[in-house]
Amino acid sequence: MHQILDSRKEERILPLFRLGFRPFFLLGALFASLAMFAWLGQLNGYVFLPGLQNPVWWHGHEMLFGFGSAIVAGFLLTAVQNWTAHPGVRGWPLALVVGLWALPRLLLPWLGESTSALMLADLFWLPLCAWFLAKPIVVTRQWRNLFFVPLLLLLTLLNGASWYWRGDWLLAERILITTVLLFITLIAVMGGRVIPFFTARGTGQDKVPALPWLERAALGSLWLLLACWLSLPSGWLNAGLLAPLYIVAALLNLWRQLRWRLPSTLPHPLLWSLHLAYLFIPLGLTGFAAQTMGFAITASAASHFLSAGAMGTMILAMIARVSLGHSGRALQVGRRIVLAFSLVLLAGLTRPLLPLLWPAQTLLGWNLSGLSWALAYALFVWVYAPILSRPRLDGRPG
Repeated sequence: MHQILDSRKEERILPLFRLGFRPFFLLGALFASLAMFAWLGQLNGYVFLPGLQNPVWWHGHEMLFGFGSAIVAGFLLTAVQNWTAHPGVRGWPLALVVGLWALPRLLLPWLGESTSALMLADLFWLPLCAWFLAKPIVVTRQWRNLFFVPLLLLLTLLNGASWYWRGDWLLAERILITTVLLFITLIAVMGGRVIPFFTARGTGQDKVPALPWLERAALGSLWLLLACWLSLPSGWLNAGLLAPLYIVAALLNLWRQLRWRLPSTLPHPLLWSLHLAYLFIPLGLTGFAAQTMGFAITASAASHFLSAGAMGTMILAMIARVSLGHSGRALQVGRRIVLAFSLVLLAGLTRPLLPLLWPAQTLLGWNLSGLSWALAYALFVWVYAPILSRPRLDGRPG
């Protein structure tokens, strides 16, 4: 009877708002593509967005607090249903959260960065997500997963700081890089949970047993780096003092990833994409170590290994897999999504590497990376829009 009642309630809800992953994955990916096209247009002088006083700040802010945060919210608001066996937020409350997220994305380029209503909407939707996430966790006492609630609140504080100091680029860049490190730490936490598990299921092997000391050390080094970026003076961050920590964190996370049997995943795009995404973490950390030691790499280039590379690829790989599993479909992707994975990997490599190796081709590197990114997420929208906007194939709620 409970399942029948759930099904009847479900039929009265627009399929797009039946669970958090649906609107946030679809609209987040669409925004990632359109915002990147808009950024390339501004970068090359083809597009003028009248409300933006600092398009560089807008680009960094929207990729993190617009796109990245939307995907995190969609993932957590969906996963909490599995963790707690309580229904996730859906219907009009979910539509309200999505609307608050969408408002700044749509209007900021036109109304401007000084519009208080847009800032308030942007600072309110994540705490609302945290509330919907915390309720079932507290009710069921799933304390292990309560960790994600303060993480969303920290993301909100960083968003507020980014809005407040947007006029001071040196400080704004530090806030954006700190946010990238927060996302990378989250990816490392979740990656350790899901990548070995997905690999074992997809390849028919036993799951690689975790080494507790390596898990603590790899994740602890990332948390320590994040704490340094949150608390240390900027001069210390650029003085080479953190280079040993970056190198240790890179080696530990590389060792961690290599234990997860990457070669066995090569026939499975939904698996190798996750593994290759994680490899950008040690690559980016090594880039930061080199930057602090005075090598010819900027903090922006190093951070793009982590943002365009690790974040961009991991997000695309995860939303492609989660969307199939939660819509009752087989975990298989076609050539268009394999092409999307290849394009986002290209984006993560060309954005930092071309300017580093061939400085005269910096603009080409930016354009090639941005175009690859935009096309990758456009391909996702093309393939997954019918999946995310229609009911599950098996008729179950969600």
